[in-house]
Amino acid sequence: MSETSWKGANAAAVFQGAAAALLLAIGAWQGIAAVASERGQERLRPALNAESLLSGRFTGAVNHVLAHELPADPLLRASGGVFRYDLFRSGGPQVRVGCDDTLFLTEELRPWPGAEAAMAERAAIVRRVRDGLAQRGILLTVALVPDKARVKRDKLCGAPHSAQAEARYDAFAELLRGQGIQPLLLLRPLMAREAQGGAWWRTDTHWSQEGARAAAAAIAAALRVYPLSRGTAFRTTAAAEETDGPGDLLRLMSLDRVPDALRPAPDRQRLETTAAVEAASGGGGLLDETPAPEVALVGSSYSVNANFHGALQELLRSPVVSAAKAGGGFAGSANDYFGGQTFRETPPRLVIWEIPERVVGQPLGQGERDLAARW
Repeated sequence: MSETSWKGANAAAVFQGAAAALLLAIGAWQGIAAVASERGQERLRPALNAESLLSGRFTGAVNHVLAHELPADPLLRASGGVFRYDLFRSGGPQVRVGCDDTLFLTEELRPWPGAEAAMAERAAIVRRVRDGLAQRGILLTVALVPDKARVKRDKLCGAPHSAQAEARYDAFAELLRGQGIQPLLLLRPLMAREAQGGAWWRTDTHWSQEGARAAAAAIAAALRVYPLSRGTAFRTTAAAEETDGPGDLLRLMSLDRVPDALRPAPDRQRLETTAAVEAASGGGGLLDETPAPEVALVGSSYSVNANFHGALQELLRSPVVSAAKAGGGFAGSANDYFGGQTFRETPPRLVIWEIPERVVGQPLGQGERDLAARW
């Protein structure tokens, strides 16, 4: 080897060694920062004992922290999301991209194993809850929320919609009728609202404020004959400033923190809030003088988002206890409410159970089994 070649090889080796040392240092810093982070500590704290160490749970907790809490993780995920969307128009495993940057949750589109049996069991659970409530003099109303993919079908544009998902809404409604339950089908009013300018966010899996209000109006109209007191007036106001919509599907694509030029543009909204008129005027009395609400709402994130709860109160002219739960699926909210102190001590006269179509065909979990056992 000539002297020049030897010097070149030596310089390359030094560079490689320095690069390796730098990468190791960055890796060590990332790992230490992840373990020392507040979320990392929350995850590790329950596993800091001899039993967890011997059983491997501590190692599993460390692996989880290193996989999810690295400081560089958001940047790496965002880079991957931008690369995936801008080069291939792909939303990743959880999101499908339709026309005009309309995003759909894969969970709505795919088939589920054993869906027919799962829907039949859920319909039977609804009947058991209905019968149990009836024994206590409480009416149950079931509101069935269609998928976004059903209402915005014209925006799918090739995104695969399984035959099982296509048939699911009507199939579950028919199963409920077979159990003697007439569900409130929100598909038609939401389709009408969609035709008038949109019922769903483009970048979120839930209905928009306009869609939520259309659903609330349909429910209120169906309950018009039910003898509620209807003595409370509510008023809905919109924020003066326009802000970005919720955009949960952008989060699933890891695009929630990147410039708009690199992602589907977020929806825009004037955030609506609803309050009782009496409360706003300061005319209320002591809390213990206020009668318990006659209506309770259990359900999923649809009931939590887009001021659905507020619109429902305004259109019913009645306070509504909201026990809905984001991520509650079919049974989470119902389990918490029916097993809780509020229901036990101040039961309502009417329970509205909002059920999203996309969960009814999924495999049953412990939540469904607990709810079935309760009734």
